[in-house]
Amino acid sequence: MKKLLAPTITASLLAAAFFVQIASAAEPVNVLQRDEKAQGWRLLFDGHSIQGWHLYTKKAQPEAGWKVEDGLLKKLAKVRGGDIVTDATFTDFDLIWEWRVAAGGNNGLKYLVTEQRPGAPGHEYQMIDDSGHPDGKMGAKRQTASFYDVLPPAANKPLKPVGEWNASRILVQGNHVEHWLNGAKVLEYELGSEAVKTAVAASKFKNSAGFGTKIKGHIMLTDHQDECWFRNVKIRELPASAPK
Repeated sequence: MKKLLAPTITASLLAAAFFVQIASAAEPVNVLQRDEKAQGWRLLFDGHSIQGWHLYTKKAQPEAGWKVEDGLLKKLAKVRGGDIVTDATFTDFDLIWEWRVAAGGNNGLKYLVTEQRPGAPGHEYQMIDDSGHPDGKMGAKRQTASFYDVLPPAANKPLKPVGEWNASRILVQGNHVEHWLNGAKVLEYELGSEAVKTAVAASKFKNSAGFGTKIKGHIMLTDHQDECWFRNVKIRELPASAPK
């Protein structure tokens, strides 16, 4: 297995051994290694059920559209199940996961999600077939690893071909946010900054009060009715700022 080092934003976190990794077919998935447990990581998907998740704005789990199969969380194509969110909420965290989409597919992982703002629930880390889906063809701000419709990722991002597994990471600490893709940091921004306010004002979220600022929120997996798979979804809660 090839391990890709995922550096953190503070000196204290640099001392910890954080890795974003893509598991080989022979290795177990959806498990925590001993060092991960010691560092405070926990699974958001156990590989057997969607326990710990519920339909957005509802208390129930989805009855259709989502399926756990062979240790993977699968979003079924052309079957509306609804967006799902974690039961837990998070403020400062390191989140890693692996995903792949079918050709022409589109999905997204949202964070800082509130159930009180349905029109713009949270910031979206886009996961899409950049060249094969109409939304991806609209420009970098709607392509993989973007802050969807707000900020684009680096032009030289290391995206795998459609159908292959990608490893992604979101880090939120204080107002600082980073998007990572396959071991490379491809976007960073500051919540509530003038740059983000300007970018939000030019986006589809311009009329959504509070969008672009820091809140405690859920993690969401979206339902665009395209086929998508997830595994090794792990999170580690962080202090709001580095110890001095």
